[in-house]
Amino acid sequence: MAISSVGAGSGILTQDVIDQLRKADEAQYLQPIKLSLAHEGDKKKALATIDASMTNLADSISALKDPSLFSERSSTITGTSVEVKAAINSDAQDFTLNVTKLATKQIEQSASFASKTTAIANGAGSMNLNIDGKDFTINYDATTTLDDLKKSINDIAGDKVDATVVQVANGDFRLFVSSSDTGTNQNITMTDNDAQLKDTKLTTGMSAIQTGTDAEFTFNGLAITRHSNEIDDLITGLTVTLKEVGTSEVSIKQDSTNIMEKIEGFISKYNETLTELNKMTKSSLDTETRGIFASDSTINNMKSTLVNMINSTASGSMFDFGFDTDKEGRLSIDKDKFKAQLKDNNANVKAFFAGGTFTDENGATTEIDGAFTEFSAKIETYTKFNAILDQVKKDITDRTSTLEEDKANATERLDSKYEIMKQRFIAFDIMMSRIKSASSMFSQMVTAQNSASNN
Repeated sequence: MAISSVGAGSGILTQDVIDQLRKADEAQYLQPIKLSLAHEGDKKKALATIDASMTNLADSISALKDPSLFSERSSTITGTSVEVKAAINSDAQDFTLNVTKLATKQIEQSASFASKTTAIANGAGSMNLNIDGKDFTINYDATTTLDDLKKSINDIAGDKVDATVVQVANGDFRLFVSSSDTGTNQNITMTDNDAQLKDTKLTTGMSAIQTGTDAEFTFNGLAITRHSNEIDDLITGLTVTLKEVGTSEVSIKQDSTNIMEKIEGFISKYNETLTELNKMTKSSLDTETRGIFASDSTINNMKSTLVNMINSTASGSMFDFGFDTDKEGRLSIDKDKFKAQLKDNNANVKAFFAGGTFTDENGATTEIDGAFTEFSAKIETYTKFNAILDQVKKDITDRTSTLEEDKANATERLDSKYEIMKQRFIAFDIMMSRIKSASSMFSQMVTAQNSASNN
């Protein structure tokens, strides 16, 4: 800690002198370390940006090396009578669906009860509920109410029917039983096994307010009937939902929109990564524009890897499929050329990107891994756990740790040096003060002696 009185005796070796000497030493020994620490900090932040960009690029590549991407299908429908979902590898085709009748559920209602808490039976017994050929036993006793019966039906036969009590009017409560599925096979019957029900309101008194019917439609003019409006056995890989009466034109094609989105996503991530690497590895004598990794061989090699993987692949040329690069290496794509290749040369496009059998213009076939499988392997040498980028990060961390230690040691040496210097200044100041005091006393004695002699 600085002592403000240093130099008070001599007026020469003051605290200001010590501070100036300290600043000179800090500039020589500490400042270079601090600058190096700041540089390593900047490199760490820059590396985090590169790491994030490379990870995003790796994700975009993974989406394109998946063969199922090129087997995905999309459905285009003109009309509102149907919805169609296509599974991967479904046959590409066009067809017409004309819906003439929708499938409906069977809905039965009981005769009227005074309230939902009205008891339905005189004693213990059971009912048989039959639907679609399946029997369910519903037990009751003298305390069972209409509402209790509804709950029992839902608990026991809830997979096949839905039961509810509806207040139709004041003092008019009815049990409604609806089939869960549609079709003519959903007929519902209820019988009393033990003749303990108070009346026939829940047996022969039940009446159909909607009859279960089958769906009727035509496929390219061919008449077809199904029990359900959800149809998954018409065409392999297609799920057809009938929505309303009417005609719809359906077209099943490869989902080129999704493929194009994945391609554009890859191009975007590639260009973002390359832009960052170009900026961070830029060579320049001007420190303001020189890239922070300009002299780092690892990061420069990574940039070269990205550029080279586009320009040369074992699978063939990216440029044959509409890709191109500018003078800075940034990617672009001719969408029309790519879509034409996708339409006319689909098998080769799939093989080129994701691997498979590639057929050349002479008809010769070759099994290839796919360009994006190659890209993925190259990128992973940098991005996967404990790979090259992790090692670069570790090197920065190690250098930072060493510099922090050097900084602490240098600070400690300077603290020790200037503590000793301060004590020496203080001792010198005391000595100078004593000399000054003795000199003053001697001068006073001489003056007094001269004065006495003159008298």
